[in-house]
Amino acid sequence: MTCVAVLGAGAVGARVARRLLASDAVDRIVLRDIEPDRLARASRALGSRVAIEHAPFPSRLEADLVVVATPRGTQVEATEAAIDCGRPAVLVGDGLAETVAVLRLADSAARAGVPVVVGSGFGPGLSCVLVVHAVTWFDRVDEIHVSKVGTGGPACALVHHRALSRRSYDWRGKNVHRSGQRVSRSYLEGWVRRPGGSGRELVWFPDPVGPRDCYRAALPDPVLLHHALPNVERITARMAATRRDRLTAPLPMLTPPHQEGGTGAIRVEVRGRRGIAEDVAVLGAAERPAVAAATVAATTAEWILAGRHRVQGLAGLGEMVEPVAFLHDLASRGLEAQIFEGEQSLS
Repeated sequence: MTCVAVLGAGAVGARVARRLLASDAVDRIVLRDIEPDRLARASRALGSRVAIEHAPFPSRLEADLVVVATPRGTQVEATEAAIDCGRPAVLVGDGLAETVAVLRLADSAARAGVPVVVGSGFGPGLSCVLVVHAVTWFDRVDEIHVSKVGTGGPACALVHHRALSRRSYDWRGKNVHRSGQRVSRSYLEGWVRRPGGSGRELVWFPDPVGPRDCYRAALPDPVLLHHALPNVERITARMAATRRDRLTAPLPMLTPPHQEGGTGAIRVEVRGRRGIAEDVAVLGAAERPAVAAATVAATTAEWILAGRHRVQGLAGLGEMVEPVAFLHDLASRGLEAQIFEGEQSLS
């Protein structure tokens, strides 16, 4: 009997549990949360195959795999516990600082010999898989640019709110040019930090979202993508925001966030060379972020349980799965990727 522990019964966690129960891969779910009301709602919706656990939690977690869909500040401890128990873990989170902290557990995961998937949501998650897929179309990749719009539940909205007031981390490699001149390696190679809310760029997302102004923010996508594709010279990430979002980012949230946001989207742009020509590939997806994140996380969990992962240790989703097959599985579950078809699109 296969059992999966889902930590967090919010907008994403409850949906992950529901999707796993609907599959043939899981027989039982253990659902943990510190909020009794959330657990009660999830219990009524999910039925008798779910065991509900609330704080204080039992010391041992009897499960074949752990899905971590908890708020910021809690995922490192949960990941350490899963590794110590020798259990695979799937993490759904989009905080930069927490992602970096989890990546420091790579040696522990390698010694334990368990797969730990970091960034298994909409973005990062599906965004990384789209990038890795697009990279295979090029002979050489020079730049990767990721953009996102929308939030899932309240915890996700809080992370996005704070990301706009914190410094972004973009990767610049040794061969990046400035004003037509090659600059020295010592000057540019490494992480470039810039203020959140700067660098406005109009980004066209898949329908029905359309064009949005996007800005730098403390997003983990460049960190995960550099981990997967260390030879790419430039990696950036931006998120959509309104003028009010930018003005209020340094302050506490003025109004409570909605229980779930509306339709969101991700967009990835890969630039490089095919043969002797420069080319651009643009891919994306549009869906309610909580729904998309749950679909990606549940599919990732199924892949891990089936032994279809490519890394026996800690890695981002783009490194962990074979992108084409994974995208086909997502499409069969209602989450379809889109390819921009324009003058510079790839056939």
